[in-house]
Amino acid sequence: MTKLFGFAQMDFAGALSLADGRYLERDQGEEQVLVVRTLGAPPQPHRRRRRAKGLDPEPGAAPLPLARATAIRAFAPFADEAEAGRWLEEATDAEETADEIVADAMALLNRALHAQWVAAAEQHSRELSPERAVAVRIGFGAGEEVADGRFTEAREVDVWASGASRRRRREEGMRPQERVAAVLGGRERLDACETLLLRARADLDAGREREAALQLRVGLEALLVELRNELTALGIEVFDAGDTTRWRVLV
Repeated sequence: MTKLFGFAQMDFAGALSLADGRYLERDQGEEQVLVVRTLGAPPQPHRRRRRAKGLDPEPGAAPLPLARATAIRAFAPFADEAEAGRWLEEATDAEETADEIVADAMALLNRALHAQWVAAAEQHSRELSPERAVAVRIGFGAGEEVADGRFTEAREVDVWASGASRRRRREEGMRPQERVAAVLGGRERLDACETLLLRARADLDAGREREAALQLRVGLEALLVELRNELTALGIEVFDAGDTTRWRVLV
């Protein structure tokens, strides 16, 4: 009997740094398979640099490839198609269940991307989120079928829905834009502690606790130095203790 497996699939505009192929993950006896395929990839560039050529005043947008990442839940095969259908029904009817399945798939993809970045010594890297996908699906199919990008049954799920009002979502979206304008306009600056603490948060979310702890320590040290005046105004005294910076709350 052909085994059926559940999966979560995400499409992203552009190509991933991870090469196309199948990647098997084993974690405490459980197996997952990540399949990466690039659809509509542009032709390989010429080996020799071509002479620059003129463009129209309003050039059209060049077509982008589509990267498709499929996380196959190999650790939980279904007994038959009826069981797989019930799983799909329950997974897509409950928003929390769908979010959890997609989050697990996203975590698998980000683990693979992180390993790729470290192995290739890439300096600039950023983990993906479901909200950056152009399409997200949950479904099931036979092993080779799903690994080839096909499926028996699937449903597209909405990962962009929000319970917040339109006005609130617009206000939340404007805050980063206002900060960017202030930084580029020279009215504000970005502190080193912000970058370091964001890296610590990304490591913690990805389950890299050792890296998160190291980043957090350095980020906290930077915060105590860069925001010394602001902390003092809040009643927090910052003082140097040997080779480190410490703080205490003034009562």
